[in-house]
Amino acid sequence: MANALRIGLAGLGTVGTGVIQLVEENRALISRRAGRPIEITAITARDRSKDRGVDLTPYRWVDDMGELATAPDVDVVVELVGGSDGPALTLARETLGASRALVTANKAMIAHHGAELGALADAKGAPLKFEAAVAGGIPVIQGLRDGAAANRIDRVYGILNGTCNFILSAMERDGRDFAEVLSDAQAKGFAEADPSFDIDGVDAAHKLSILASLSFGSRIDFDGVDIRGIRKIIAADIAQAQALGYRIRLIGLAEVDGENGGSSLYQRVQPCLVPIDHPLANVTGATNAVVAEGNFSGRLLFQGAGAGDRPTASAVVADLVDIARKETGPAFSVPTAELEELPRATAAHRINKTYLRMLVADRPGVLAEIAAAMRDAGLSIESLIQREVGDGSALIAMVTHEAREQAVTDTLAALKGSDSLQGEPMVMHILGE
Repeated sequence: MANALRIGLAGLGTVGTGVIQLVEENRALISRRAGRPIEITAITARDRSKDRGVDLTPYRWVDDMGELATAPDVDVVVELVGGSDGPALTLARETLGASRALVTANKAMIAHHGAELGALADAKGAPLKFEAAVAGGIPVIQGLRDGAAANRIDRVYGILNGTCNFILSAMERDGRDFAEVLSDAQAKGFAEADPSFDIDGVDAAHKLSILASLSFGSRIDFDGVDIRGIRKIIAADIAQAQALGYRIRLIGLAEVDGENGGSSLYQRVQPCLVPIDHPLANVTGATNAVVAEGNFSGRLLFQGAGAGDRPTASAVVADLVDIARKETGPAFSVPTAELEELPRATAAHRINKTYLRMLVADRPGVLAEIAAAMRDAGLSIESLIQREVGDGSALIAMVTHEAREQAVTDTLAALKGSDSLQGEPMVMHILGE
């Protein structure tokens, strides 16, 4: 059997220790499948004295993680430190700059600096692998880069954040409001103490921008993602959506837009109403799911555990097996220099059905005022539910017929400042087929 592939591991959180456990527990199986042993030779983390529940004595401890980039007993650096910049980015640059392979689970770093790192990897002939950066243990990167390589992907979308899906599923199941379910999710370890990146959609946007690049052969444009999270969803939204035949999910969606004869990139993360018979409507708990639509393959669905130490460690080691087999290729399917710089598409011309929820004054004429604003904007109602909520207020939830999103924007602009509205309306588009 060939010489061992020697690993330098930076970061010993739950994923890092999971990588150690997986490599040790499945050592013989991994060696057979990789065609050579995979051995961890050097490790580093912020705190050497911390008890991590695994035996670290077999591995050489490195105090300065930068040493891994040039250490003579390291062939591949695994970066599990996290953060879009700082030590993680420095280590990535130094590793690839030394013509050494890099495996990372760092979605923020790839979303912000993927083009730079990909170009450096191409120039140095060094593999750059990041399966674990998107959807945990689901092999969606490999599926898009390799399995669907012969297809033109026109749209990629899905449930990309397990915390949000856990919260929305619990609200759906228990009829509770967002704040109460979030607190419960934090107590159970499904949400961070500061959950902002998750519940505000940033984590999902990192992943979406990476998926878009792989799907469309375009340069990553994280700043071009229109991001809206789930903080403003209330129990009434969940109930009204169910009554109308939908479930609410945080959806990341990217597609190439051909409006006006050109190609532009549309990327959005937002809560959507998903038809009850759509595959994503039945994805519950902390599960992730990604749908890619190929022109020959049709709809491809990737579903599974989107986070957690074991699934993410599995994705990291899968990348190591590919490197051991010398199955690498360009990080983004094509050489980084060939990735297209697609302009950003706007939402105004997009045609959707839309869910609108408004808290209004419970008095005659309010619904007529709303209907008039919709009529003037070219927006019509497909279905509507109205109920009293007490204290002189009523809740109106409606689904519109298909119309340009600009019509929704114009309707809300016409109603802005009206004393009939009590609070900001909630807008969620409906995921089309």
